[in-house]
Amino acid sequence: MLKDQTMSVVFDGNPLKAMQSSHTHTAQTALSAQELSQEIKSFISGVDTVQGRKLSVREHARCAVRLLRSVPACRGAVLEHLRGVYDEHVSAFLHNLETEGDGSSGVSSNLEDIIQEVHGVLSEFIRLNPRAWAPLVSAWAVDLLGQLSSKHAGRRVAPHSSSLNELLQLWMSCAATRSLMEAYSQCLAAMLAWCPDACVDALLDTSVQHSPHFDWVVAHIGSAFPGTIISRVLACGLKDFCSHGAKDQGLLVMGADKGSRVPKIGSVVGILGHLAAHHSDSIRKELLRMFQESLTPSSPMSPTSSSTSWENSPQLRRAAVPFLLQLAAMSPNLFGAVSAELVELLRPPVLLHLQALLQGLPREELDNMLGLAVHLISQSPSGGARVLRFLADTATPASVIISGPTPSPHEGVREGCDRLLQTLLLHLHKLVFNRMDGSEVSPHHSASSQPQRVIPFLEELQSHIGELCAETLRLERKRHLWLHQLLCLLSVYGGPSVATEAFCQLLTQARNPEELALAWQLHTTLSSCIAGLIPAAVARCVAQIHTHTLGPRQLRQLLLNLAAAIQSQDEERRGAAGVQSSMAIQVGSAVSGHLHDFGPLLLHGDPAVSHAAVRLLSCSPLPRTSSPAHLLLLSRAAVTHFFLALRRRGEGGKVGRDGGQAGEAVNWSVLLLSRFAAYSPLTLKAVLQQLVEGALHKGNAELFGGQIADMSGAPVTSPSVSPDLGASLLDINCRFGTTVNFSGSVWSVFHAGVIGKGLKVRTAANLPDPSGVIQNVQTLLAVIVQCCSSSGLNGSINGSRPPSDPDEPAPINAEAAKVIAVTLVENVCPDVANGELSWPPEEHARTTVERDIHIRRCFEAHPVLFPLLQVVAAGRPALCYCSAVLRGLLATLLAHWEASRETLSTDSPWHLQASCLLVSCMGEGQLLPPVLANVHEAFPHLTPFEVRLLLLAVWEYVRGNGPMPQKFIFSSEKGLFCRDFSRDGDVARYVAPIHSVLHKNIDRLGHLCWRFQL
Repeated sequence: MLKDQTMSVVFDGNPLKAMQSSHTHTAQTALSAQELSQEIKSFISGVDTVQGRKLSVREHARCAVRLLRSVPACRGAVLEHLRGVYDEHVSAFLHNLETEGDGSSGVSSNLEDIIQEVHGVLSEFIRLNPRAWAPLVSAWAVDLLGQLSSKHAGRRVAPHSSSLNELLQLWMSCAATRSLMEAYSQCLAAMLAWCPDACVDALLDTSVQHSPHFDWVVAHIGSAFPGTIISRVLACGLKDFCSHGAKDQGLLVMGADKGSRVPKIGSVVGILGHLAAHHSDSIRKELLRMFQESLTPSSPMSPTSSSTSWENSPQLRRAAVPFLLQLAAMSPNLFGAVSAELVELLRPPVLLHLQALLQGLPREELDNMLGLAVHLISQSPSGGARVLRFLADTATPASVIISGPTPSPHEGVREGCDRLLQTLLLHLHKLVFNRMDGSEVSPHHSASSQPQRVIPFLEELQSHIGELCAETLRLERKRHLWLHQLLCLLSVYGGPSVATEAFCQLLTQARNPEELALAWQLHTTLSSCIAGLIPAAVARCVAQIHTHTLGPRQLRQLLLNLAAAIQSQDEERRGAAGVQSSMAIQVGSAVSGHLHDFGPLLLHGDPAVSHAAVRLLSCSPLPRTSSPAHLLLLSRAAVTHFFLALRRRGEGGKVGRDGGQAGEAVNWSVLLLSRFAAYSPLTLKAVLQQLVEGALHKGNAELFGGQIADMSGAPVTSPSVSPDLGASLLDINCRFGTTVNFSGSVWSVFHAGVIGKGLKVRTAANLPDPSGVIQNVQTLLAVIVQCCSSSGLNGSINGSRPPSDPDEPAPINAEAAKVIAVTLVENVCPDVANGELSWPPEEHARTTVERDIHIRRCFEAHPVLFPLLQVVAAGRPALCYCSAVLRGLLATLLAHWEASRETLSTDSPWHLQASCLLVSCMGEGQLLPPVLANVHEAFPHLTPFEVRLLLLAVWEYVRGNGPMPQKFIFSSEKGLFCRDFSRDGDVARYVAPIHSVLHKNIDRLGHLCWRFQL
């Protein structure tokens, strides 16, 4: 017995504990020296020395257990023999499962009590003397678990290695493997306080040798000791990584095959991968702690620190960052867990420590680490936008103002990030353009139509296109070049959809020509691999307009940028082949196909948006073909915008702001209307008709110095002056035009008032600004003249041609003037038939007195009618179609001058002006010969009676020589229709009253006599 105790001392160095261990058993287990010798011989030979027969498995195992209890020095041989016992039990257990038997019967039942006895002995030894027994038993148990797992992995009842839950359930139901797992857990718990690395090293070695069949052991141990396993696995992996790196050339060689030359790092990745499902937060914290500790200056060992802790080894501290890089490269999940917070940790002090750490590494190792970091970023499934922002902010030169509170980085740090960012862009470029295994991308097929390799970094950035475009358009030195290059790569990688979105974002957010140039640079880069980018981008912009995705400011900027692109067409045509491929032409062509979508924006509630819309439509080319419905809608919207622009110009002038922008909007609107009118006869007629109707509309009357009039032509009383009496049948019946009009009958009334209430109240009209009215009238006439002077797409319409002299204004188109004339008649006197061209005798005017008064009141309420008549008169013979209006106005003027008791005609200023303008228009339209067309020059010098005599001569001439269009002949020399008055007979009989008035007032009219010579 003393000899046995001495042998035990050799192993554990503690005779007291060895003696306690050998005397803990009962007297029944105590063996004499002779019995002990027989047991040793039986164990070695496998034969019963007393009976001389071979020992059974169970008997041999029980002999080993007795030796383990009595002679601890034999533990190595005993544990090695017990490997076979455990293997026998596992084989029998699995066999019974395969034969659908009971796993607790047969050989398994005979050996299970032996296994329990072995487990009890080992557990007792570990409890009493952990420093001697725990390392030995832990290594033996984990190695045996690995061997058993690998050996029986191919059995029919064994689940696949990827099914960890099923594997764990199977092996933990087996007494042998469950006993080994419990023994190893007990050893690990005992060794945590003084030597956890040995236990974890054994786990890692076995994991490297028997993975993946050993993964269920790792999963179970890790779940039982998550904090310890995570920290110690990382520490052991770091030590192994450093030791293998030291054997190579240099300290740490970060080659592509590093994982194969550092075996344990794969096991580390596997173990942490298993634990990530339930302990990802602990893994993340430990990885970040290792990173921070590696960059923190080393401090003296604390009392709680272990002598083997990696934090106290300068060599291990230097190797921590490369180790973490390699670990992240082998496990994207681990990198994804720490990448977000890692960026937040990289503040200037940390970056300086990191730079100081990396400066001591050789150039080759730095290049390898750079390549590894680039690979990690490109394969990062999340946090790509944050990493990109960090790199761009850090790499931006110090002279550029960086957004946010980030201070300017150290120059060395900035250069490092600059190199990292450029290397990343180069790597992404290779990945994007080589993802077809070296094959070139066809210019006519998008990259997305081909099978491609997924790039997680670009996949994640696809949801940040808007932010990337906004950062790019800041035009910071170097920064916008990097981001623009990244946008190009992202567009090629994502295909037409991403490219279209990026292009739209640049078009929407660019605020000046320099920023807009980035959009054209993007198109130039992508045009070789993505076809139809501009039409698709314009279509996407239109879709955003329909869905109201863009705010007013963004919408305005988009329209202005599209207009600027189209207006740059002349600059884009410098190249010989640039006409067809010009981006400006492509934008114009795309916009022209969506004019009906941009048209409603002319009436947008925001004046800035409507201004931008009219600018875009006025410079964009018109489509070759378009539906009449779209053309009419566009024409109506353009005319409505014209009057809105006039109103805004007047309001801006009153308050003294936005006058220039409002005036510019009016100019663009005039250009747009003239282009629409020149497009086709349909648009010409629609624009002119709507311009005239709009000028006479009650909402626009004040723009041209008019007043709001009712159906009778009388000014309407302001609501603030006349109280609202509610709906009244009498009031409705008194309104002119609500019943059938029986002109000339007993039903005709003058509507001067209501019986019992007196005459209608004539309110004092608010006189508008005369200068504003004159400006608006001139603008209206200018746009109408431009529309009437345009000849459309199909050349001249009914005989007008451009003048031979470029300084001479273009002649008014006859058909266009006819449209104005007909529209005037329809709006001034709706009940006039189109055939009423001939004039009756002056006495016949008594039958149309009510209609004539309405016509006069319309001219009083709308001063713009006379300038419109002058435009009609210039487009001969269009004034003939205004015959009924001219006749009604002249009849009321004759009645006024006949009833007037004033001394001079100047005492009735409006009637005098109306008389002069009427005769002047009729002369311009060649309804009167020159001798009669000049009589208005004498009106201011005559009495009312004499004015009536001259107007009566005019009436008689027109009655005798009806205003028929057939009397006009087209003059090819002048390009106009002219009337030959020599065919109308003698004019002298109509001039006699004129000569009589001249002779009577020779003292005042002598200077005008030559104007009335035949």
